[in-house]
Amino acid sequence: MRLIKKAFSQIKEDISTIYEKDPAARSILEVLFCYPGLHALILHRIAHKFHYWHWYFFARCISNFSRLMTGIEIHPNARIGRRFFIDHGMGVVIGETTIIGDDVLLYQGVTLGGTGNEHGKRHPTLGNNVVVGSGAKVLGNIEIGDNCRIGAGSVVIDSVPENSTVVGVPGRIVRQKLLIQGQLMHNRIPDPVSCQLNRLTYELQELKEQLNELKNK
Repeated sequence: MRLIKKAFSQIKEDISTIYEKDPAARSILEVLFCYPGLHALILHRIAHKFHYWHWYFFARCISNFSRLMTGIEIHPNARIGRRFFIDHGMGVVIGETTIIGDDVLLYQGVTLGGTGNEHGKRHPTLGNNVVVGSGAKVLGNIEIGDNCRIGAGSVVIDSVPENSTVVGVPGRIVRQKLLIQGQLMHNRIPDPVSCQLNRLTYELQELKEQLNELKNK
């Protein structure tokens, strides 16, 4: 009874999270039956329990069934915190040793994966209140700090300190707050390469002016 009560409490919290983070959610029935991210999360909790009990085959069967039904692949051993939400979800992959904190939001096509066939901890650790944009890849045994934002299409292979925004391939840190009510403003993320080129252009212009001043003396 305690496990059942806890499961219903978690599902209720998951539904509240979806209402909070997705303006398209209109009814409880719609959320329960039409949100693959919720289905994948519920099935993962079941698979995670089987994995904890060392019933690995059944855990992987549930995980595989979840992938077929939702397009979201979560290894049964992955550890996921509270109020986790996968928006749309198709193509999301979460590796075996991934650890995800509370209030994390993933968009479609995100990969939390490894970089080789090494054993042990080989997948990323995400802190609390992290947002990972569409198609982003976070690879290896790295840590993404609390309140970080990873832009769409970025490839992150190094640890990121908290309160940072990462963009590009490979991912570069841009220290700007691009948030509205906890969401990542994809269309307002600056291009670090363009910013660096502009900086070099200004520095070159300053050098030209200094050179002209020396010539005129």
